[in-house]
Amino acid sequence: MSLNSGIFAPPAASGEALINLVGLNRDGFAEILTTLDQPPFRVQQLWQWVYHWGVDDFATMTNLGKPLRAALAARCEIRLPAVSRHEVSADGTQKWLLRLADGHEIETVFIPEATRATLCVSSQVGCTLACRFCHTGTQRLVRNLSPGEIVGQVLLARAALMAQGHERGLRGITNIVMMGMGEPLYNFDNVAAALKIVMDGDGMAISKRRITLSTAGVVPLMQRCGDELGVKLAVSLHAVNDPLRDQIVPLNKKYPLAELIAACRAYPGAKNSRRITFEYVMLRDVNDSRADAKALVQLIKGIPAKINLIPFNPWPGAPYERSSDDAIEAFAAIVRDAGYPSPVRSPRGEDILAACGQLKSASRRLSAVERLAADLVAPA
Repeated sequence: MSLNSGIFAPPAASGEALINLVGLNRDGFAEILTTLDQPPFRVQQLWQWVYHWGVDDFATMTNLGKPLRAALAARCEIRLPAVSRHEVSADGTQKWLLRLADGHEIETVFIPEATRATLCVSSQVGCTLACRFCHTGTQRLVRNLSPGEIVGQVLLARAALMAQGHERGLRGITNIVMMGMGEPLYNFDNVAAALKIVMDGDGMAISKRRITLSTAGVVPLMQRCGDELGVKLAVSLHAVNDPLRDQIVPLNKKYPLAELIAACRAYPGAKNSRRITFEYVMLRDVNDSRADAKALVQLIKGIPAKINLIPFNPWPGAPYERSSDDAIEAFAAIVRDAGYPSPVRSPRGEDILAACGQLKSASRRLSAVERLAADLVAPA
């Protein structure tokens, strides 16, 4: 949506849609305030109210004059996704099923740990990649999320955790991982716009060193991600040869391992203090042999990296089983002996289907006939 499209003009009629501030950058705020004849310093004040303090009521923005607050309320809103369902795992993991303005749904997960508190954020409704171990991959891609829908997940989770109070021992969000529903690099422009807001020091102020973007290997956009965002990179690897990866991660047919590994070697800022993370889900008798471990070490040789070994998290109808503990430990030992950290990720939130690879919403892409029918019955 172009900032020159006239959307920031005063409403022509009482029924005109309000402008949602969530997801707008500073230029967007400036254009709104300019239409209201406000000086430039108001941008910073409004920015902090929305993104730093998380305030959603213009009336409480006390350093803005009452006429400005009224004008903003007449033209704008601060709207977050609605909570359709909230679940809490026995291990403290929380999952929100969020309903968007068009009725589609996404999932967002909060994972509290001893030294960090991580929010797993979605970038798409559904996913186009169809990775065979992933529950989200069984849901067709519906659409990309907007910057506001991505930022809105962070604001909503932060507000929910604050509302719960710290008597539950919950910390604020310290880390963000773009590892929820969807492939972030297939929605790069919107993801980048959202993360720039999240990283802004006067807003949510989450450092790029505490943000990780996960990709299945969209090679052409990996360099751009490093150049423009500088966030940490996680690569969903899961296999050490093309024939197997073609089956597990079909995107490999488009960007095979040689291209993917070359892009990892060239990723801007990759060094020992900012290692690339290779995600490797452990599938029984599929990719968990000692030979696979040795091949993995050779494949990533020379890349500053760590390998997250992820015990497969089952979901209804899944075609795989989790590797045995002995197989996982033997695999990890080979990788560690080669000098690569290889933590085994403890499954979190399995009882509420919030663990890695288990996210899925009920949203689906409508057929052309269904879209036409919806348009015909939609209110004017």
